[in-house]
Amino acid sequence: MNLADGIRKHGFRKWYERELLRGHAHLVMLLLCVLGLMMSLEAAMRFRSLPDQLIDIAAVLLCVGAGLWALRRYLYLLTHAEAVANQADCPKCKTYGRLDLLRANAAGDTVLVVCRQCRHEWRINA
Repeated sequence: MNLADGIRKHGFRKWYERELLRGHAHLVMLLLCVLGLMMSLEAAMRFRSLPDQLIDIAAVLLCVGAGLWALRRYLYLLTHAEAVANQADCPKCKTYGRLDLLRANAAGDTVLVVCRQCRHEWRINA
């Protein structure tokens, strides 16, 4: 969900919370992949038939691939959420996160917002 849709549907604070939860879900997936990698490596070290060894190597590669994807996604979601959150302070009255969406560009990554307290307008770039 892009920034404009998230703010429009849930509000800024809920959007931010959801982005952090999605990021931490990827962190949990990364930890599970690390556990799977350790178990796959343990199984691959035991001498067995060639098909069993190939299955173990495939499991190792799958855990490494999924783990790298989860790490990349975790880092992206957290840095994106923090970059947007750093722009959520009203420049005029310094109120954090109490904003309404006025309009967004076609991609939804640059939004014009208004402070609920002082009605000041500013842009947030995702």
